[in-house]
Parts: sequence; C-alpha cells; structure tokens
Amino acid sequence: MPGGDYGELGGSLPAIASLNASYSTSLSLPSPYLLAPPAERKKISDVRRTFCLFVTFDLLFLSLLWIIELNVSISNSLWESLENEVLHYNFKSSFFDIALLALFRFLCLQVAYAGFRLRHWWVIAFTTLVTTIFLVVKVIVSNKLLSQNAFGYVLPITSFVVAWLETWFLDFKVLPQEADDERGYLAAVNAAYERAPMIYPRAVSEGQFYSPPESLAGSDEELEEEGSGRSAVTAQEKEYVKLGYEAMSVVEQILAQEENWKFEKNNDMGDSVYTLEVPFHGKTFILKAFMQCPAELVYQEVILQPEKMVQWNKTVSVCQILQRVDDNTLVSYDVSAGAAGGVVSARDFVNVRRVERKRDCYLSAGMATKHDARPPSSRYVRGENGPGGFVVLKSSSNPSVCTFIWVLNTDLKGRLPRYLIHQSLAATMFEFMSHLRQRIADVRSSHRSHHQHHHP
Repeated sequence: MPGGDYGELGGSLPAIASLNASYSTSLSLPSPYLLAPPAERKKISDVRRTFCLFVTFDLLFLSLLWIIELNVSISNSLWESLENEVLHYNFKSSFFDIALLALFRFLCLQVAYAGFRLRHWWVIAFTTLVTTIFLVVKVIVSNKLLSQNAFGYVLPITSFVVAWLETWFLDFKVLPQEADDERGYLAAVNAAYERAPMIYPRAVSEGQFYSPPESLAGSDEELEEEGSGRSAVTAQEKEYVKLGYEAMSVVEQILAQEENWKFEKNNDMGDSVYTLEVPFHGKTFILKAFMQCPAELVYQEVILQPEKMVQWNKTVSVCQILQRVDDNTLVSYDVSAGAAGGVVSARDFVNVRRVERKRDCYLSAGMATKHDARPPSSRYVRGENGPGGFVVLKSSSNPSVCTFIWVLNTDLKGRLPRYLIHQSLAATMFEFMSHLRQRIADVRSSHRSHHQHHHP
C-alpha cells in the first residue's frame, strides 16, 4: 500500500487535534523545559528482569531434574530411558510432558513479559491454570508413576510449586512495583515544572484572529474571568477545561524528554519523525520540522484557525468549532477524508483543545471528548485521539525562523491493523508538512502582492 495514498488519512489528523508537542535544544525555551527530567528509566525494570530470570530458572531446573530422572534407572542407559520416555511416550508413565510443560511456561511468559513487556496478569494466569490442571490430572491418572521412584513425587510437586511462585511474584511484586515507579516518575516530572513557574506579561491580541490570552504558566487553576472574556461556568464546561489541562500536561511531559524519543525516519526537507511510548496512552508519534518563517505565521495558520485548514489541507473534509468553552479552550469536530482508494474510510473526531501562548512558544494540546452536538453516527467511524498537540518554538537568535512540532497519538478504530497505521503515520506527517509549507508560501505571496497593490 503506497505511503503517499495512505497518508491522505493523516494529513487530516492535525485538524483532528491529535496535537502534541516537543522541544528543541537549539532554541531558547521557557525555563521549565530546560530542567532535566528525572533519571532516564530502564526499558525493563529490575523487578521484571528478576522475574524473567526466575522463569528461566524454572525451565533449566525442571529440565535438570528430568535428565537426572532418566539416569536414575539402573536397568536402562540414558539413551534407552530417553527412547522410552520420548519416542514411546506414555501419559501414565512418562515425565517428558512435565519438561515440555516447563518449556511452554518459559516461552509464553518470556514472550509476554520480556518481549511485549505486558503489564497484565492474564498470561501467567493462563499458564498456571494449564499447569495446575495438567499436573492434577496426571497425578490422579498415573498411579504407577508414583511407585517407580522418588521422582514420581519430586517432578510434579516441583513443577506445581514453581508455577505458583511465578504467579505470586508477578502479581504481588512486579506489577505493583512498576505501578509505583510509574507514579513516582510522573510525579517527579510534574514537580520539575512546578519548581520553575513562568509568569510573563500578557501580550496584545493579534487583532482579527481569535487569540487566547498569554498563559500564566505553572498555574493549574482556570484563568479568572476578565471583563468580556469567556469563562467555564457549567460542570460540563469545567470538565472540558480539565481535559484541556490534562492534555497540555502530557504534552509538556513529552517536551521534557526529547532525549528519550526514538528516531523513526526523515525526509529530504530535514523533517524527522520520532516515537515515544507514553505511559497509559501508548505509542505517540512526534514530527519535528524547521521552518523558514516567523513562528507567529505558523501559529495563526495551524493553531488559531483550525476551521480554515480545510482550505489548504485536502485530507480534511470538515473542521468545525462546536463550542468555545473559555478564552483558552474549545471543542472541535473534524472529519478526515477517506484514504488508500477507499480502503480506509473517513473518520470523524470530537476533540477538546487548549491553546496557550508563552514568551518563547505557542502550544495547542488536545484529546478526544464527547459533545451533544456531534454524537457518533453511522456515517463515519469515530476515531479517538490520545493527548497530543502542536507546538511552535520561536528562535532566540532569528525571528524569521521557527521549529514546528506535531505530536500525534491516535486510535482510528475500525478493523485496521495497528501496525499498518503506525507504518503509514510518518508518511502522513511528512505530507502534512508539505501542505503546510505550501500554505505558508501562498499566504506570504498574497501578503506581498497586497502590500504592493497599496504601495505602488
């Protein structure tokens, strides 16, 4: 499936407010971005590594016991015993299946908890259940087995005990310990922001553009009502504001971790796409692009006027603002055009977005929400965005260039394989950048011709 065609799906995703953010070391940033995040975390925690080691011990120990059992027989040599147990396998008199059971546990648990780093107990529950049922049936049925030698008792009992020890260790040690570490890490990242509040004077509004007041950053309180400014009143509106803050918080945490981003690919223009596993939200894609235009221009086109995006981004068929909740928060409805020759149907999204202006950057962060004006319909598959956003970073040395960052976390629902979506997202993001650069060029040329018309 060609990346270009498939990409039609995602040029729309910015409008979808799957927005997200990120930071550039080459630029002057508000102080909290410069605070180092807590020490980089290991990909596999120590407690999980210990668990994986114990699973390996389980396999090796039971294999060793089985080999000893083969050698115990005085009448037969090792090879004869092996032939009896493996080639002439008998459920009632052979121990070979207990060794295979250990191999089954080893493969399932290592793939799930070391390979996929699963954070759920269902795999070990399954392996322990299978082991328990198998051993109980074997001991009941195999009355001759227990009379042969001591290994008739040792092998089944050892297998049973080790399987339950693994279950206990994962459920009471590994998962709770990792959850505690996760909470501690997030708390430390949040604390890093709170240690350095940024308070800047509010800037003048950009006239004809609806523009939120500059943020009193570091404050998690809603902005107080100012004269004619909008302010959240109802419980529903306050919930939207809270979701906006939540999305902004995740975006800022992603910004602080650029050294943890995993490089995926880049294009001829020098744009790069990275990925980051975000706790509780999964795989997040991050586009970082350098642009030869002032930050304010990108801010106006991408963040302030989302409803105009349909004019220049052909992969978005609808972008509608459903509600302006307060001066910084709005709820939008977006529809992406179909892609890949109809293989991917159009998706619609309802998102809450929070927009903030700071001295050195502009941020727009959003995530999926619900709105009475646009309930899910049979016409479109309703997609769902995790926390994401757009960030435009001003350059400290050159006001005519900027860095644009788009962080995307989206679930397109439907029956699309996730790996296929992930493969296409980089192409999608690069395609969006080409649309954006073309739009910026058109806007600048129209401004120039307008200026020349008035000043011959």
